[in-house]
Amino acid sequence: MDFCKSWSRTGAERAINILRELHAAEEELVGRAVVMSDGRAGTIDRIDLDDLHGLRISIRGHEGRWPVSTVKSIQS
Repeated sequence: MDFCKSWSRTGAERAINILRELHAAEEELVGRAVVMSDGRAGTIDRIDLDDLHGLRISIRGHEGRWPVSTVKSIQS
């Protein structure tokens, strides 16, 4: 029984850390200008967490969501 309690506490801590990092990424990136590797450019409108790709971004004025790994440059 102790194993189940410790596993569940560890799982909850990991989930909280993931959400904390997602929130930090939103604060840091939303509203910044971005250029994607395919040449698309615009302002980051939203960040989502995807089960398969991790962080995905939405760009204002463009339909779709892209993996953050395809970002070529972000406004500093």
